[in-house]
Amino acid sequence: MTLGAHPGESDAAREIRSLARPLAGTDDLDPLVERIGGARFVGIGEASHGTHEYYRWRCRLARRLIEEHGFTWIGVEGDWPDCWRINRWVRGQDDRDQDADGLLSRFERWPTWLWANQDVAEFLTWLRGWNATRPPAEAVGFYGLDVYSLWDSLSEIISWLEVHEPDAVHTARLAWRCFMPYRHNPHNYAWSTRLVPESCEPDVVALLAEVRQRTRHGDEDAFAAAQNAEVAANAERYYRVMIRGDRESWNVRDIHMADTIDRLAEHHGPRSKGMIWEHNTHVGDARATDMTRDGLVNVGQLLRERHADEGVALVGFASHRGSVLAAGAWGSPEQVLTVPDAGPSSHEGLLHNVLGTDALLLFPDARAGPWLGAWLPHRAIGVVYQPGREAGNYVPTRMGSRYDALIWLEETTALVPLHHEPRQEEPEYETEPTGF
Repeated sequence: MTLGAHPGESDAAREIRSLARPLAGTDDLDPLVERIGGARFVGIGEASHGTHEYYRWRCRLARRLIEEHGFTWIGVEGDWPDCWRINRWVRGQDDRDQDADGLLSRFERWPTWLWANQDVAEFLTWLRGWNATRPPAEAVGFYGLDVYSLWDSLSEIISWLEVHEPDAVHTARLAWRCFMPYRHNPHNYAWSTRLVPESCEPDVVALLAEVRQRTRHGDEDAFAAAQNAEVAANAERYYRVMIRGDRESWNVRDIHMADTIDRLAEHHGPRSKGMIWEHNTHVGDARATDMTRDGLVNVGQLLRERHADEGVALVGFASHRGSVLAAGAWGSPEQVLTVPDAGPSSHEGLLHNVLGTDALLLFPDARAGPWLGAWLPHRAIGVVYQPGREAGNYVPTRMGSRYDALIWLEETTALVPLHHEPRQEEPEYETEPTGF
């Protein structure tokens, strides 16, 4: 059932109506679940990092993909060490007396609200219960894909080596000592490499080679140690490149996330199926935006390029107005901010004028139509948001090429965090465009 047509509408409006289906309850996801359930990789985006409805619908979709189509892992835009603790918890392996709220309260790196919020806590509680009814081999894992956890990952590597490969601890401690003068601040380290052409790169590369060799045929904990070594090596490069103002740091980060997805798929086996939860700017194919003009790639593009024959589906989100949880500056405490009505010439403005209600839009194989093939602005809100500067939050986008489906929401509300952010004395920085 599609939403009814209006006489005299533009071709783009008629195309939107022909694709749109009402979206009110979980059962309305049936056509989407049927369409994407056979893919091996499903990317589920969000148009902001602080919107309750994006998280709620993503969790609803994830539950159905797990229950009905056997998806066995989720990779998120989060740090590996933090999410590994979640992975162990939802599998019933660690922190058995802890609840989801308590577990998520241990997130410390700003912005914690990305994962320490009520929607994620509710989903993880359900996931732990689901896993408790399944054989261990069928338990669903939860993993961090990001590259920021330099010190935490180094600490995890040392801890693993001390227990399993004590004769290799020396190599890890060399890397640790190299970073020690920078007081656990990767930006202090990055600035030093800009002033003096010396870096810790040789130490972390040597550590990566050592850990790869010693975890080649290991268990789950060895897999985690190997991934922490990958994070340490790529984090060192990411911060060193980023501080120079080189946008290549975006590619370092997204290629790392795509490589991590590949490792997770291999770890879970050739028949495994995984979901990727990230911002639209990572999930939606970069080639359908102006990112490609600047030589940028992203996870969605790399998934399609690497795994098209295995099945890749990308689902985006968009909304017209509402409120969002974000910060006015990097490292500042979170606020509930107003999201103004979308620009009338944007994708969001057009969807609002044509539909005026929540909808699910499934894209056909042929996507060169008057709306799907049009280049229009598409709103993307980062963790830093200033409603008075809305023009900078729109990314030129060809919707039909960027996603395989879009979940449209007329009005959205802010996430509810589990705790408030402390003010940071030395804030970190983010790569555009999700940080803005």
